[in-house]
Amino acid sequence: MKQIARNRRWLVILAAVPIVYLMLAYVILPALWSHHEHEPGLASIPMVTRTATGIPGDALNVGLVGSKEDVLRAMHAAGWFPADPITLRTSIEIVGSVVLDRPYHDAPVSPLYFEGKKEQLAFEKPDGRSADKRHHVRFWLVLEKGTAGRPVWLGSVTFDRGVGLSHDTGQVTHHIGPDIDAERDLLMRDLREAGMVQNFFQISGRGPTLMGRNGEGDPYYTDGEIDVATLVVDGVKRTEPPVTLPPPPLVALKDQVWHRVSATVSQ
Repeated sequence: MKQIARNRRWLVILAAVPIVYLMLAYVILPALWSHHEHEPGLASIPMVTRTATGIPGDALNVGLVGSKEDVLRAMHAAGWFPADPITLRTSIEIVGSVVLDRPYHDAPVSPLYFEGKKEQLAFEKPDGRSADKRHHVRFWLVLEKGTAGRPVWLGSVTFDRGVGLSHDTGQVTHHIGPDIDAERDLLMRDLREAGMVQNFFQISGRGPTLMGRNGEGDPYYTDGEIDVATLVVDGVKRTEPPVTLPPPPLVALKDQVWHRVSATVSQ
């Protein structure tokens, strides 16, 4: 009798294997990726930037939908300043800002590259008087027309916590704070509070990362998702709250678990 019962268990297990496979391959895993359907043209794009020497840089974690003019208006309304280009003058100014603790709200940012292209737009939000600490974001135009018929931009937003030497090259640089999800949330909140957002949605980014390193060797962690804001047209402020398109349930569950784990590890 024990042998018969054992054989039945094995038959049940063997019968369950194809069922589990079918559920994973045709139900669960497609559901995990279904939030790419908001912008299917982004599904195959790598979600990490690179330095000029090809070292993996900051992870992409934000996106905007709108024309260049819409982006400029929205970021201005949200209190973010366009970054100056890097020149001898601006390099001297940023050094003076850090050393003398004086304001430089549109200080330059070092270039990063995505699919071989330098960022087209860069913005920053001061944190304190000088350019030593600041929130900053770089954007790349990745789709001329998305599903809404408007341009789509992907970006990387981080917090510069201070000036130091690169862990990889020894060059003078800003070091970023590790919680890049907090910076993503800050930018989206600033845009929402400024009335510059029609709706929010989420797409998959680099994926959950607990011990990532950027191009300067700075550690970071992220749930690996990209929050995208569809901007208002022509800077016309929205008075009602923007619509938020929810991610698939499994992705939402993954994010909840991830945030609990990362909060514990980062303490």
